[in-house]
Amino acid sequence: MTPLYGHEEAVAAFRAALDGGRLHHAWLLAGPQGVGKATFAAKAALRVLAQATGPLSAPGLDVPDDHFVTSLMNAGSHPDFVRLERLTNESGTDLARSIKVDQVRGLHRLFDTKPSLSSWRVVVIDAADDLERPGAGNALLKLLEEPPADTAFLLVSHMPERLMPTVRSRCRLLRFAPLKSDAMASALREALPDAEEGEIARLVAAGQGAPGRAIAWRGLDIDALDRELDALVREGDPFNARRVALAQSLALKAAQPRYEAFLARVPARIAAEARNRSGLALAEALGLWERAAALAGTARRLSLDPASTVFELAGLLAALAPARGRRAA
Repeated sequence: MTPLYGHEEAVAAFRAALDGGRLHHAWLLAGPQGVGKATFAAKAALRVLAQATGPLSAPGLDVPDDHFVTSLMNAGSHPDFVRLERLTNESGTDLARSIKVDQVRGLHRLFDTKPSLSSWRVVVIDAADDLERPGAGNALLKLLEEPPADTAFLLVSHMPERLMPTVRSRCRLLRFAPLKSDAMASALREALPDAEEGEIARLVAAGQGAPGRAIAWRGLDIDALDRELDALVREGDPFNARRVALAQSLALKAAQPRYEAFLARVPARIAAEARNRSGLALAEALGLWERAAALAGTARRLSLDPASTVFELAGLLAALAPARGRRAA
């Protein structure tokens, strides 16, 4: 199983609850995408199910590789574990927009029978942000309001504010911050053993504390993309030439991974600019960041037109430029 780097406080909190017999029935794992929340959820699920079969001396969330529960989890065949995620669509080429209500309702099959290997069951939802509204969210809420005995729900969330407040209120919150550079580098070396140190250093800088994101961006020439964003912030786009060119290049089907990187980096670039401002200029940058974060956060979920989305987001970047170098977005 993939090692977990950093997040020592989250590990300690979860282990304290598990070892003390006070494991909450629902945990909200909240933080930026790619920092290790899904890895934590997988390892926590394994630890709960393995520890329920007998004492474990391994530290943290570790479980020995030769443990029979590890073998079952690695094979995807543990009868007391369910992972909910977006399924492929009918064509089998892309993921569905959301986790459907029928997937959540299907959990009742797990709860209609007794656990097979111990008294415990675990459900991981990755990501809870993808739950179909309102049906899937309401179906989950019913389970959290009257949770099955000895069941742990682990909800991975990149944007917890998108979840129903009633769902959030029934979960114990664990926050996951971006990794520090040394942990980030260690995670990347483990995941990319063929990468040279120079590439590791570039990915550390590009990933901004999220190794999963850095790995996904490998080979996408993020440096060149960042130069485009910097040019928009520095010089603006008075005749929309940069916006049009960027929109055309990122709207291509083959450019989908780079488009997704663009969606992630625009709000981050605006936030970086905001940190250098004060007064009215800061207020303007924060307003642009809110618009960019909202648009970037919904673009994939709502299948917005990539060209139009890139054009609008690039306009928000251009709006940060000195007045002489831009026109209104």
